[in-house]
Amino acid sequence: MTRHPLAPDWLAQPANANDLAPGVWSDSVVRNVAGVLCVGGVPATNLVREYGTPLFVIDEAMARERASRIRAVFTEAFATIGTDVSVYYASKAFLSTEVARWMVAAGLRIDVASGGELAVALAAGVPGDRIGLHGNNKSIAEIERAVAARVGTIVVDSAVEVERVAVAASAAGVVQRVRLRVNSGVYAHTHEFLATAHGDQKFGISLAAAPAIVAAIRAHASLEFVGLHCHIGSQIFDAGGFSESARRLLGLHAELLAGGPVAELNLGGGFGIAYTSVDRPADIAVVAAEMARVVGETCHDLGIAVPHICIEPGRWVIGTAGLTLYTVGTTKSVTVDVAGGTAERLYVSVDGGMSDNARPALYGADYAVRIASRESTADPVLVRVAGKHCESGDILVNADYLPGDVAVDDVLAVPATGAYCFSLASNYNYLARPAVVAVVDGQARVIVRGETEHDLLSRDAGIERTTA
Repeated sequence: MTRHPLAPDWLAQPANANDLAPGVWSDSVVRNVAGVLCVGGVPATNLVREYGTPLFVIDEAMARERASRIRAVFTEAFATIGTDVSVYYASKAFLSTEVARWMVAAGLRIDVASGGELAVALAAGVPGDRIGLHGNNKSIAEIERAVAARVGTIVVDSAVEVERVAVAASAAGVVQRVRLRVNSGVYAHTHEFLATAHGDQKFGISLAAAPAIVAAIRAHASLEFVGLHCHIGSQIFDAGGFSESARRLLGLHAELLAGGPVAELNLGGGFGIAYTSVDRPADIAVVAAEMARVVGETCHDLGIAVPHICIEPGRWVIGTAGLTLYTVGTTKSVTVDVAGGTAERLYVSVDGGMSDNARPALYGADYAVRIASRESTADPVLVRVAGKHCESGDILVNADYLPGDVAVDDVLAVPATGAYCFSLASNYNYLARPAVVAVVDGQARVIVRGETEHDLLSRDAGIERTTA
């Protein structure tokens, strides 16, 4: 089989462009006897008829199972070294009141990074003591609301925030539990914008500066220092970075024990998932076991007790459980100059784009795509799936293979869109943000209503003056 000159090196041409790469699609995704893609027992064509496109679809059973599984494997792994684990769902990946309830039902806590995310968690009925608040620039109002809600922990990100949280807690007459976010200096093997523990970036403080800030925390009667926090990045496939970060954090942890108790260590999140057929994230149980081994050995070498461990997965829980459905609007073959001649690339344009999935434009993220509304016997052709926005960079799938007869009105499915798609969605070009539908046991229900043009126009104050 001759390699297409425009295909990236990692992308192999499939023998059958209807096939679904294992590990990329949610557990319940199959083709029925008619060749239609089904998720949670619901055909994609039924979903499109009922809710239109673009449409975010979440496999509820898988999201719940992943939440339960990551809690179970980390609990089991760290039990072997004599400690337990709190798992916080990193809600920035995807948050709605329904999803927050799923996570709590699975035994997880909720990590929020803004007043808005805190409002959603509280509206879902999540108890304050099961919520943690993050952020590098929390407003005084956000801090006061978190203290009033009795959130379990606030992660302070700077010396300025120490004073702000102390004042808010004192005014409320409570003692607020806080963690300190530090940079371990471990640079995750990921996109530069996703790596969050190297020195030259906005989150946290250096290991060297931490003792002085911890002393400042301990000097306030309204604050309780419970431990350190570090997040090394996102979309990480193995335990190496987490383990090295843990070693460095535990060195500081041991030093801080001289000044008082340090009950916890939060190792953050960032566990990766497969977006394409070539992605090979390590099994989460293997990652958990390796992290536990390193923590146990390091604590033994330092002569300290193993602290309570916290982790913060988001993408790993919800990412693979989601997919997005689109309708093809146009197709266009483009001739591209290549070494030794020319090659054809087929552009397939759909009714969504960077407003519902900004990750390809932001990070150069790769996604897969398949026709969801039918099967085809046509030979595979290299395609690029483009959005409808007025931007040349509005590309949803940079390169994949679809049947050569892909056509107008076909429904396409892009897998692994459960994380950082809805949460990064925008109204660019005044597109309304899509609905989110949960599917389980052959039933579908809306968990976030889609926007309408009326919703968009309702915020335009100029309309009132025009119609007055």
